[in-house]
Amino acid sequence: MGSYKYFEEYNEKVTGQLKNNYSELLTGVGEDISREGIVKTPERAAKALQFLTSGNGQDPAEILRSAMFAESYHDMVIVKDIELYSLCEHHILPFFGKAHIAYIPNGYIVGLSKIPRVVDVFSRRLQVQERLTHDILECINNTLKPKGVAVVIEASHMCMMMRGVQKQNSVTTTSGFRGQFEKIETRNEFLKLLGADLS
Repeated sequence: MGSYKYFEEYNEKVTGQLKNNYSELLTGVGEDISREGIVKTPERAAKALQFLTSGNGQDPAEILRSAMFAESYHDMVIVKDIELYSLCEHHILPFFGKAHIAYIPNGYIVGLSKIPRVVDVFSRRLQVQERLTHDILECINNTLKPKGVAVVIEASHMCMMMRGVQKQNSVTTTSGFRGQFEKIETRNEFLKLLGADLS
């Protein structure tokens, strides 16, 4: 038996309230909440919703500050293809895709794992993609104070794919740029590297 153990912890009071709400919701759409396949669904859904919105109680700037290191590196740092999963605040349906983030250090670098964690924190809130892009961008810019930062997010939205216009192959791209990335040559270098196969 290994020494590492993973567990999730939930607020029992909140879980109970959400469980009751989900029971009413399922009954409201005509489900029999006593049938075998559904009987545990309200509790599962209550825990899932808490996990998927757990970013509300976390400080992404503190995550970055916990792993900032003085370093004289001044070239572009890119972390691309960061998986993200979030819930659209309009329909509480998932949207998912990838984030691509770059920054140019200005005396400090950050542990590379912290950038995907910042994406997770902002993603695990009820969101819209435009605000998600802005939140990530401003957090990195205000905390690291780099010479420049760039964020591009590509995502598919279930509210478009499953309902409404039902466009299954649509992808939404949002972007934000600060500092040196507002210069067209720096931005183009970043975008070129996003499309490059460096393996």
